[in-house]
Amino acid sequence: MFKPSRCIIRFINLIAGLVFLVLCIFAGVCPAMTLTDDGQRQIVFDKPFQRIISLYGAHTENLYYLGLDKQILGVSINDTYPSTVVEKQKFSYHDDPEKFMAFAPDLVLIRPMIDNGYPELIRQLEKSGITVVSLQPSNIDEMFDYWRKLGLLTGKTESAEGMIREFKEKTDHIRSLTQDLHSKKKVYFEAIHTKMKTFTRGAMPILVLEAAGGINIASDALASRDTNIAVYGKEQLLSKAPEIDVFLSQSGVMNSVSIETIKNEPGFDIIKAIKDNQIYLIDENIISRPVPRLYQGMVTVGRILYPDIFTEKNLNKEME
Repeated sequence: MFKPSRCIIRFINLIAGLVFLVLCIFAGVCPAMTLTDDGQRQIVFDKPFQRIISLYGAHTENLYYLGLDKQILGVSINDTYPSTVVEKQKFSYHDDPEKFMAFAPDLVLIRPMIDNGYPELIRQLEKSGITVVSLQPSNIDEMFDYWRKLGLLTGKTESAEGMIREFKEKTDHIRSLTQDLHSKKKVYFEAIHTKMKTFTRGAMPILVLEAAGGINIASDALASRDTNIAVYGKEQLLSKAPEIDVFLSQSGVMNSVSIETIKNEPGFDIIKAIKDNQIYLIDENIISRPVPRLYQGMVTVGRILYPDIFTEKNLNKEME
C-alpha cells in the first residue's frame, strides 16, 4: 500500500490551503489569513483559533501576555510562568495523540525540536483536523515576527504590535543609560558549563548583555550547527582571562551549575572575574526565551554591571 511521504503531504496541504485562500478571496465570504511556520507549513485560516494547547513555555507566556488565558486549554508539563498556569491541563509531546484529541483543540503550538523529533504525533494531530504550528525565533528580529504570528493566529494583532512597541521603547531606554560610558565592562556569558559553550552574536542573551552596556568578550564564538550556541574551549576562554571583568552564566534546565562549580573549574582561577568574585547566575527564563521578560533580564544584568546607573530612579524615568 502506497504511503505518502511528509513532503508530499505538506505539498498537498499547501495546494489545498492555496485553493481555499483563492476561493475565499474570489467568493468574498471570508477574510482568510495565512502565515508560514518554521516547519514551512502554509497555515490558512478564516478566524482566530480559540482552543489552544501550547507545548513550549515561551508560547504559553506570550499567549498570557496577549490576554489569552481563556483560550488556553493546556500547556507543557514544564510550564511554571505565570503562576496561574498551574491551573491548566498539562501535556507532553510524549503523550498519546488521543489525549490531545479528547480536549478538542483547534490549534497546537509546538517548536521545531518537537516537529523534528516526534513526527508521528504531529501527523496524527494533523490527520484528526487539528492545526499544528511550529515557531521558535533565534534572534530579536525573528522574535518580533514571531509575536506578530501569535497575534495573527489568535486575533490579537493590535496587542502584538503594542507588545513589540513597548519592548522596543523599554530596550531603547535601557540602552540610553549606558550609551555615554567611556569604559564598559567586558563579560563572558556562559551557556553550558559542562560543554564549555557560550552564546553567539545575535543570540538573545547577548542582546540582553549589550543592551545593558556589557561587552561580549566571546564575540568571535562560532555557532554550533544551526543554533545560537557555540563551543568556546577552555584554552580560548583563558586566553582572554585578564580581560574578563564579569563572568555570567545562565542557570536552569539548560545549565544546572553553581558559583562554586565555576570557581573550582581547573584553570579558571586565572580569570580576572573569578579572582574578583564577580560571578553571577542568571535565570535562563529571562535571558534566553523570546518573551517580554527579556527586559527583566536587561535590568538584572545592568544592576550587576553598573549598580550606580541601574537605579530605580533611572529605570522609572522611562515611565514618565
